[in-house]
Amino acid sequence: MSDSDPVIPDETGGDRLRQVRLDKVQRLREGGVNPYPYSFGPTDTAGDIRGRHDGLEPETDTGELVTVAGRIVGWRDIGKLVFGVLQDHTGQIQLFCEQTSLGDGWGLLSDLDIGDWVGATGEVITTRRGELSIRPDSVTLLSKALRPLPEKWHGLKDIETRYRQRYVDLIVNDEAREALVIRARLVDSLRRSFVDRGFMEVETPMLQVSPGGALARPFVTHHNALDIDMYLRIAPELYLKRLIVGGFDRVFEMSRVFRNEGLEPTRNPEFTMLESYQAYADYNDVMTLVEEVIAEAAQSVLGATTFTYEGRQIDLAAPWPRLGVVESLVEKTGVEFDMSMDKSDAIVRAEGLDIEVDAAWGVGKIITEVFEEIVEKDLWDPTFVIDYPKEVSPLAKDHRDGGGVTERFEFFIGGRELGNAYSELNDPIEQRARFEQQVAARAEGDDEAHPIDEDYIRALEYGMPPTGGLGIGVDRLAMLFADVTSIRDVILFPHMRPD
Repeated sequence: MSDSDPVIPDETGGDRLRQVRLDKVQRLREGGVNPYPYSFGPTDTAGDIRGRHDGLEPETDTGELVTVAGRIVGWRDIGKLVFGVLQDHTGQIQLFCEQTSLGDGWGLLSDLDIGDWVGATGEVITTRRGELSIRPDSVTLLSKALRPLPEKWHGLKDIETRYRQRYVDLIVNDEAREALVIRARLVDSLRRSFVDRGFMEVETPMLQVSPGGALARPFVTHHNALDIDMYLRIAPELYLKRLIVGGFDRVFEMSRVFRNEGLEPTRNPEFTMLESYQAYADYNDVMTLVEEVIAEAAQSVLGATTFTYEGRQIDLAAPWPRLGVVESLVEKTGVEFDMSMDKSDAIVRAEGLDIEVDAAWGVGKIITEVFEEIVEKDLWDPTFVIDYPKEVSPLAKDHRDGGGVTERFEFFIGGRELGNAYSELNDPIEQRARFEQQVAARAEGDDEAHPIDEDYIRALEYGMPPTGGLGIGVDRLAMLFADVTSIRDVILFPHMRPD
């Protein structure tokens, strides 16, 4: 990185070190230097400069003057030379500071520390060892850091601290920054894929009078002016389908949703969902859509549709296999399950597989729970699991072939569910009956069951065309592309228990 590897002290951020920096702030102010100026005008970035001058011979003076700004992450003072490493959002570049070049500005360097933000103007050169550098003729302090950064070679090792102090993690952890850049590229790719297919991006309410669109426990709040309880949305689904009723044939929303659930490696109470609805389509059409947009996202973000996750290869090439929920469960366990079996038999067989069963569950719910516990984790290659029981699919159409299942699928990659979709139920009479079943389940203790959304029923009574709906878990897809195993690695500021 430099002619001499910078010696970075093992700073801990204690009160003594903070006081040393506070003393420097006072000294700078007394010397007429504002340690927190209002603005600065960089003309170039580290990445741009490296792109223009890659491969220069050692000891080259380019004659090109540039102005850069960033944080000092490396610093070595050897008398009449100071080697600094400046980091901006594109990468790092060395500052080759000479006393003869800086003149009166040389004295400022003694009050600079690792972590400070600086601006520098100077010539692009290469040192005798060939390190691309800037030889500044001026250095400006842009923000004095009072707390020292973690020691470079060890960084933030405590996982809890990394997430609580994400701002520090992003300074010192290249992998943390890269995972979040991958997420941003993914969001951009998904948005473009849907817009290019004629979907209109919309925004629907986050505060809802009646929670719906998913089987989940909502967060409850109170609207003072209306004097009513309201709910942070668990899904935008029911409002997006109202738009289909209203005549918009293709809509999607990339939105935050909220579910009052536990903290797990793949779950955060606040997360990002992409939901889309397409008139005149069914779940078969949506499967094709998923194969296309996920492959496009991988190509855009990773440069290929074949990649490695947790040391294993994943190939997104279509077509993806389709497995029935019941059939895959029977094949995996060797235990017979079917939708027409007695509940007592389903309980016995589930408990024989060490699955704890709630007395309020029906056969469909029992089968789904067994599937989730036993089959899901082994679905490594991209797979559509189709035809979920009606009991756990209150917004999906009955399968056209019957059998107590619906035209619903979830898709799995890397052993995780990444999305959910179905041929949307558009029969208002049947939808009311499904909601009433959910109300009965809630009365028996299922606090994730749906209430009846009367306005949504009214919307359906005005007529909704055949529609294919889709929800994609953006955070989990980002985990896959970034090759990380915790959802907190792809969320900028994940929720944490109080420190």
